[in-house]
Amino acid sequence: MPDRRILGVALFAAILFVPACASNDAAEESATASEQRSGLRLPSLPNPLGGNRVTEVEGIGVNGYLWRASLDTISFMPLAEVDPFGGVIITDWYANPQMPTERFKLTVYILDTRLRADALAVNVFRQVREESGGWIDAQTSEQTSYDIENAILTRARQLRISQLED
Repeated sequence: MPDRRILGVALFAAILFVPACASNDAAEESATASEQRSGLRLPSLPNPLGGNRVTEVEGIGVNGYLWRASLDTISFMPLAEVDPFGGVIITDWYANPQMPTERFKLTVYILDTRLRADALAVNVFRQVREESGGWIDAQTSEQTSYDIENAILTRARQLRISQLED
């Protein structure tokens, strides 16, 4: 029996220490590829666990202009979920104070790292209030999504132009 305990401890130690000896080449290649994709690079941070290894912080995984423009354009709506690495912005329900019988919710998808019209998709959800006070789903026009996409693209172009002028 004592041999099994020693073998178990040795196996446990090997499992803990072997990954620490592994090369960091894959992580460096991943960071470089991500950096080239997004065009954004954030500063290196000291490793909180000590040692002289530096921890790289990756930039957002989508086009920065589209991301900022999306947030600017829908800033009047409360945000429910925001994922800059996946390029998804989900708002909570918003009711215009002048039209309290209907409310809207948006999902914005940024699909590419390039500033292009096909790198953006917006889904609009609409609900109307019943006489009993509950909310039921209602149709939205495709034009609504299209108009929001155009507003975001226009703002993204403005942001890019203003950066080029600086």
